[in-house]
Amino acid sequence: MDLSFIASGFGVGLLVGMTGVGGGSLMTPILTLLFGVSPSVAVGTDLAFAAVTKSAGTFTHRLRGTVRWDIVRLLCLGAVPAAIVAAIGLKQFGALDKEIGQLIRYSIAGSVLLTVVAILFRSKMLAWINAHPERQLQGRALSTATVVSGAVLGTLVTISSIGAGAIGATLLVMLYPRLSAAEVAGTDIAYAVPLTAVAAVGHWWLGSIDWMLLLTLLVGSVPGITIGSWFARAVPERVLRGLLAATLTAVAAKLLA
Repeated sequence: MDLSFIASGFGVGLLVGMTGVGGGSLMTPILTLLFGVSPSVAVGTDLAFAAVTKSAGTFTHRLRGTVRWDIVRLLCLGAVPAAIVAAIGLKQFGALDKEIGQLIRYSIAGSVLLTVVAILFRSKMLAWINAHPERQLQGRALSTATVVSGAVLGTLVTISSIGAGAIGATLLVMLYPRLSAAEVAGTDIAYAVPLTAVAAVGHWWLGSIDWMLLLTLLVGSVPGITIGSWFARAVPERVLRGLLAATLTAVAAKLLA
């Protein structure tokens, strides 16, 4: 097992555990840029990586009581069917072709940039929503918006493996502004487990998962996300998000170059 893969898995797992953000946004670009893995295999392997890693994180957040299972169910109602449809679409159009691989690369870059925007403006969006309580959705409208958000995330995550973390967390903050930071992280990690699992099965069907690479990454990521989940409240969130935004901006620039 390559120690660099183990270290990468540990670092990404630690960050995801603390913030709920950074899984696909970091791991897929790391695999493609640093290790030369093809975009389609990087996406498929990262989805399987996320499913197992976030299962460990969900268990830890559940012990701490920081998962809103009612919201998880609504998100999954939209995300899981959307992931299945997206996987079928990738199969239909040939996910392993060179042209599709390039499309996936650009999709990754676009998703990374969306993630940066979500990280940088999350606090401002929350402040605006709290200042305009009359604009907050309630009842059936809120449930419908949550299901639709899940469907959008399911499609994006299946194509690029990116978005479940930062974009998902931002949507949670906008739709449910009264959630604590720990509840946002825990709920975001929990709903991503069935989504990434379904998407990973789709990519296994497409033949785009490197199982040995996956095992090596998990050796580092499972202890990483467990530690990060326990210490989520101890690290200044502003520092982590600033570093993550800067890193992702550089990653997106390299992917588009």
